[in-house]
Amino acid sequence: MGTVRQVQVTFDCAEPERVARFWCEVLGYVVPAPPPGFDSWEAFDRSLPPDMQGKAFACVDPGGVGPRLFFQKVPEGKVVKNRVHLDVRVGTGLVGEERLAALEAECSRLEALGATRGELLVADEFNESCQVMQDVEGNEFCLD
Repeated sequence: MGTVRQVQVTFDCAEPERVARFWCEVLGYVVPAPPPGFDSWEAFDRSLPPDMQGKAFACVDPGGVGPRLFFQKVPEGKVVKNRVHLDVRVGTGLVGEERLAALEAECSRLEALGATRGELLVADEFNESCQVMQDVEGNEFCLD
């Protein structure tokens, strides 16, 4: 039986670096160091064949806890709702008005980064509420 040691979440997108940098801001992630022999990702990208340039970008949790996020360029645009999405937990441990205030503050911060707000799914008996959002390319995620 194999042991999973790491998980990577992969996004299909039109502009990998732009979407990756958005998620760096959302999650406090960072762009990892470029490969050995290159002083920047731009230099590495220029070393690739022209048809491979700008095709991918990644970001990582600086604490090494969260999964690596990988963004790959695809020719088709987003058409339907994501089958998988990220939940960004911002109101953990808060209840009632404090929880809603935390969600609202984070929504406002992410809108300033280019996210768009969707439906607010109302709290249930466990005081769980979720603000549906879309990243800079329309990929859905939830703030909860």
